Amino acid sequence: MKLLSYILSPIFAVVFFLLLLIFHPLQWFGLKLFGYKGHKFVVDYMNWVLTKSLLIIGVPVSLENRELLPENETLIFVSNHQSTFDIPPMIWSFRKYHPKFVSKIELAKGIPSISFNLRHGGAALINRKDPRQAISELGTFAKRIHQNNWSAAIFPEGTRSKTGKPRKFSKNGLKTIAKYNPGAFIVPITVNDSWKVFKYGKFPLGLGSPITITIHQPIQVKSVPFDQLMETVENTIINHIK
Repeated sequence: MKLLSYILSPIFAVVFFLLLLIFHPLQWFGLKLFGYKGHKFVVDYMNWVLTKSLLIIGVPVSLENRELLPENETLIFVSNHQSTFDIPPMIWSFRKYHPKFVSKIELAKGIPSISFNLRHGGAALINRKDPRQAISELGTFAKRIHQNNWSAAIFPEGTRSKTGKPRKFSKNGLKTIAKYNPGAFIVPITVNDSWKVFKYGKFPLGLGSPITITIHQPIQVKSVPFDQLMETVENTIINHIK
């Protein structure tokens, strides 16, 4: 299997990078000609194609319990984080809710398509070395979500788990988003086996490990005290990691 990975990994990497190059100018045209809706349309389908490209290395992605998502509500998606490939299927699967991600500011430069989307798509760009900037940016982001009736997506671990074992969740980012969106529903999400794509490191890639994204019962922010809410969300996510 690892020998086959040495053959398929470069093919996947080339295809993935070419897709980013192709969709970069398409995002620009979508934004300039049709505004937010045009840009979002391109981003949605870019992430569908990126998700499907994982099939080159034998990695299908499945979504469980989609029916639990409330309709016509602002949602705050809270998930464990195992790899880069957690994100494209989330953007595609939850596209009707306009999910906007909390991201480290370093990703906003130098990456075709991804950096453009982060800068122009409504994401929160956090400087982890500057707590004051991070708090201010999260506050602005939370208000923007509320004003536009968008949804938020956050990985409270702060960085990816390279082995699937979750890191301790930080509550500060989620607390700020919840503060300005008391009527929103927090949606706990568990990602399983995304980390296995990088189980050998950056090269070669791991083959044939399906990624599963499981949606858990949403909880309205204002229904319980925040500390209780945070504990419930963290335990729900962690208890379903395989």
